[in-house]
Amino acid sequence: MYTFRKLMAIVVGSLLIAVGVNFCLVPYELLDGGALGVALIFHYLKDIEVGLAILMVSLPIFAIAYFFHRPFFFNGLNGMLFSSLIIDFFYPLHILGERYMTVPIVSAVGGGLLVGSGVGLMLVYNTSIGGTDLFAQLIAKHLRANPGVIIFLVDVLVISIGSYLLPAANFLLSLATVCCVGASSTFIVRRYFRL
Repeated sequence: MYTFRKLMAIVVGSLLIAVGVNFCLVPYELLDGGALGVALIFHYLKDIEVGLAILMVSLPIFAIAYFFHRPFFFNGLNGMLFSSLIIDFFYPLHILGERYMTVPIVSAVGGGLLVGSGVGLMLVYNTSIGGTDLFAQLIAKHLRANPGVIIFLVDVLVISIGSYLLPAANFLLSLATVCCVGASSTFIVRRYFRL
C-alpha cells in the first residue's frame, strides 16, 4: 500500500510541478530555486529542455547521496527521472500560459503554489525531483530540520544568481514564486507529520 501511495505521490507531484513550471513560470521567464531554478536558467540562456537540465544538475548530488545515504539515492531516483520526463512532455503548456496567464504576479504565485505542492507531496514519501531537494533531504535528516525550510534558503540563492544573469528575469516575482514554493511544501510536510 505504501509503495502504491509513493508511486501516486511521484505521479501527482510531477504533474503539479510540470504544470506550474510550463504554464506559469516559463511564459514570464520566472525562476524557482534549487535544481529546478538552475535548469530554468539553462533553459532561458541556452534553450536546453528543463527536464534534461534537471538531470544534468542532479547527477553530482545523486552521486553524493549514493555514497553517503543510499536510501535517499534510491528514493529520489524515480522521482527525478519521472518528473524530468513529465516536465519536458508538458512543455507545450507554455503556449497556453502565454495566452491565459496575463498577470505576472498571478503567474508567479500560481506557479509557486503548484510547484511547492508537488515538491511537498513528494517529500512526504521521501522522494523528490532530485537536485537540491535531495540535498535538502540529506541536510534536513542530519539537522532534524524541515526540508521545505532548507529548500527555501537554497532557492533564494539560486534566484539571486539567476536574476543577475538574466536581465528579463524579475527578482521580486521570482522571490514570490520561491516563497510560495517554500510555504506550500513546508505546509504539506508539516501537515502530514501531524497526522
